[in-house]
Amino acid sequence: MELDKRHIVLGVTGGIAAYKAAELVRELQRAGASVQVVMTHAATHFVTPVTFQALSARAVFADQWDDRIGNNMAHIELSRGADAILIAPASADFIGKLANGLCDDLLGTMCVARKCPLLVAPAMNRQMWTNPAVRRNVAQLRTDGVTLFGPESGDQACGEVGPGRMLEPPAIVEELVAFFAPRLLAGRRVVVTAGPTYEPIDPVRGITNRSSGKMGFALARACRQAGAEVRLVAGPTTLPTPAGVTRTDVETAREMCDAALDACAPGCDIFIAVAAVADWQVTNASAHKIKKDEVGTTPELAFAENPDILQTVAALPNAPYCVGFAAESKDLARNGEQKRRRKGVPFLVANIGHETFGCDDNELLLIDEHGMKPLGRASKDELARALVAEIAGRLGKPATGSGQ
Repeated sequence: MELDKRHIVLGVTGGIAAYKAAELVRELQRAGASVQVVMTHAATHFVTPVTFQALSARAVFADQWDDRIGNNMAHIELSRGADAILIAPASADFIGKLANGLCDDLLGTMCVARKCPLLVAPAMNRQMWTNPAVRRNVAQLRTDGVTLFGPESGDQACGEVGPGRMLEPPAIVEELVAFFAPRLLAGRRVVVTAGPTYEPIDPVRGITNRSSGKMGFALARACRQAGAEVRLVAGPTTLPTPAGVTRTDVETAREMCDAALDACAPGCDIFIAVAAVADWQVTNASAHKIKKDEVGTTPELAFAENPDILQTVAALPNAPYCVGFAAESKDLARNGEQKRRRKGVPFLVANIGHETFGCDDNELLLIDEHGMKPLGRASKDELARALVAEIAGRLGKPATGSGQ
């Protein structure tokens, strides 16, 4: 689990988004973290401490004068051993307190007395979020080294729509995982293709490749967690976009090629071609559904070869570092090495495709000019993180930063 052995102090402040903090406790636990909840007095008007105690299996603290800690110093002891203090939701009032170092309650005092990182997920009305005083306080937090998660724009409890909405709990966990991840690709720009492509025969039929997109989406997520700016070019799939990743949806191989070339404009450092791209397109596709009773015989389809996206990107002037994927049905090592040479790329990842389509795990063979290295069976998320480390190692020292 990605937050295994991490201990998080979750600070809950007064706002309607406090009800989402209950789900956040569960999401943190699912990711492997232990959670200690500390509430402001205002937060207890929205969700009771009993709720958080039941969910976290830990006593909840809200009173600066709580004597359940042996030395009566809850503001010191509760954050000792914590990997981070996460304030979610963080109200405009509490952000103001943090920016000015105010210590008039347990949570505020604990944040000032902490040794661990402080992470803040703002939640407030759009007019509050854009208020000049709040903007000054947010800027001060960033100057002080506090990390902000969000907010996002969307529907608000007041009925308005705009910025200030707290990130959803799964997105906050994603941000937290990225915060702790080694920043192996910090400062890099990465383009990933994922999923199948679809070549129409008529408006309701088409030719496609088997691909769930899971490996490509896992790689986009892992690259973003490693500090990269990531653009994902996705064929037809219902998978959700990884947090912090910019996504472009396409259908055909030509559309994917055009989108990939656009994304690989000058400044792209790494191109990872995971998508299962159809090799051929139908050149005599019908504008209307082909009716069996009208055709009378099996329709004759004419084909033309689609552009080779990986080879095209690899041949660009000042091409990014290119990583190819090969889904084979036999002779994995030989076919993978031949494809690597044919495409003109330094690094290729091969797997027996028909055994892993749609699965959550995989087994990979890494191929470069120095030889081959197997990556044993693991979840696609784990393999994606391992691949990021392999890519980063081949590129050398990351541009900036490191993990927590």
